[in-house]
Formats: sequence, C-alpha cells, structure tokens
Amino acid sequence: MRIGILGTGGMASALAEAWTRRGHHVLVGGRSLDKARALAEQLGGGVEAAAPAQVARDSEAVVVALAWEGIDAVLALAGAGEGALAGKAVLDCTNAVDFTTGLLRPPTGSAAQHIAERAVGSHVVKALHLFAGASWSASAPAGQAARTVAMCGDDAAALATAGELVRDLGGVPAALGGLEHARQLEGVAGFVMRLAATGHNPATAVPALAP
Repeated sequence: MRIGILGTGGMASALAEAWTRRGHHVLVGGRSLDKARALAEQLGGGVEAAAPAQVARDSEAVVVALAWEGIDAVLALAGAGEGALAGKAVLDCTNAVDFTTGLLRPPTGSAAQHIAERAVGSHVVKALHLFAGASWSASAPAGQAARTVAMCGDDAAALATAGELVRDLGGVPAALGGLEHARQLEGVAGFVMRLAATGHNPATAVPALAP
C-alpha cells in the first residue's frame, strides 16, 4: 500500500520505518520539505519525501501525525479543504492534549472531528495515539500480549484499512464505534500522561479481566 504521513516527527518516523519493513511504500511530508527529505534519507528505501499536496494525492491512505498546533496549516497545504483527501482513509494519531494539565485542547468535540471537518470528504479514523512512536519500532517483547489499538470511525472500509495497517505494526485493532467516541479515546491519552507524570504505571490503573 502507498501510505502517506503528514508529519516528520518521532511518530511519523517510527510508523514509516515499521510500515516499510512490511513492504509498504511511505510518503512523508510536512511544513518543511527539507525535514521530510532528511527523514526519508535517514530511513532509506521505501520512504519518499513529498510536499503535503503530493502526500494527499499519491497515497491510498493518509496518517496525520502532527502536533495539535500544526494540524490546520499542514491540512491546508495538503489541499484538504478542497477535497484532496476525499474518499481516503485518514488515520488521526495526534494527541491534542495539554501535557501540563492532561486536558484536551479542543474545548468541545475532538481532534479527529476537527480533522474530519477540514478534510472534506475523507473518512477519518482515530487510531494509534495511545502508544509512543518508539512502541512500534520493535515487536512486543516475548511473552507480552500484542498491543491493543483502540480506534473509532464512521466508515467501515476506512476502519478495515486502519485495522490492516495496525496489524502490520504487530498490533490488534479494536473498533469501538463511530467518530463521536474520539473525544473519549483522546481523553484516555491525557489520563495516561497524568498518571505517568505522578510516577504510576497506567497499566495498573485499570482492572484486569480474568482470562
């Protein structure tokens, strides 16, 4: 699959590297073409630097891996408002969380819905935001259960595409309903960050189900 990634940071790098290992071709692009070229050169074969408009045009599925502050600018460069992402699965793995308070940046709705409103005609799926990029640089350790990737979206085909890409990372997709659930999923990221900041392991803060 030709996967486009809007973003050139740590998450974009880790996902691009992991997916190219599975034989996908990845285009990366952001506000700086120089940064995209440096990332492509660093990762080597299978990763191509491109302007955001080309990422949108030439990819079968597009991943938004951006800081909250950069979303609108990069989507505009991609032509999202003019329908450049129409009909495509758009995976939103952004964390629109204030890292000091753990509270969500959008006062209402969710980052995923914000993206859906600006990416006219696209099929947004919230996914991959709860694990740091480095989590996907290697498989889960031996004896440890595969990582469950909670996701939500309104389009069945886009959810299927997201699920395929999650499995290629070694994760297990768990679709939890429509995009109206995205704010709940995004809030979990803030919960996890706040617990970690106080020195607690978030894995011990939720009940374990009996096998």
